[in-house]
Amino acid sequence: MNIKSQKDFFSGLFYTVAGAAFAYGATNYTVGTGARMGPGYFPLLLGVLLALIGAFVMFKALTVETQDGDKIGAWAWKPLVFIIAGNVLFGILLGGLPSFGVPAMGLIVAIFGTTLVVSLAGDTFKLKEVLILAAVLSAGSYGAFVLLLKLQFPVWPTFITG
Repeated sequence: MNIKSQKDFFSGLFYTVAGAAFAYGATNYTVGTGARMGPGYFPLLLGVLLALIGAFVMFKALTVETQDGDKIGAWAWKPLVFIIAGNVLFGILLGGLPSFGVPAMGLIVAIFGTTLVVSLAGDTFKLKEVLILAAVLSAGSYGAFVLLLKLQFPVWPTFITG
């Protein structure tokens, strides 16, 4: 077997494995029928669709010739670390970490903190642009989740709101 595009092959493999895992996990729920869908119906179909797309991409990577084989480059550790750290920080800031005495800081502070940390993953960092982006994301998230969807979670730090 000759892999003609490593990037396509391994991304297709990832899609296939992730889709199959989601489809398998969805079988733990009632699937139902097309007329009476259960809670596992949509995840099952989505997982199967993702696995099929991944299989198609893998097949294409084995059959379509590329110029240099689309070799996989080195791991991009800096973006990987900052993006994962930003997601962990979002969870900690939104809900707090009571075992370490960190109070819940709320949605607005969590979005600002996450945006600042994740923006460090790129090659350039412009504080003014990052703060504008964080303000827009905070306002949009507040409007969508609190005002429109009426979700109940902390918006501001607990030491401010009580």
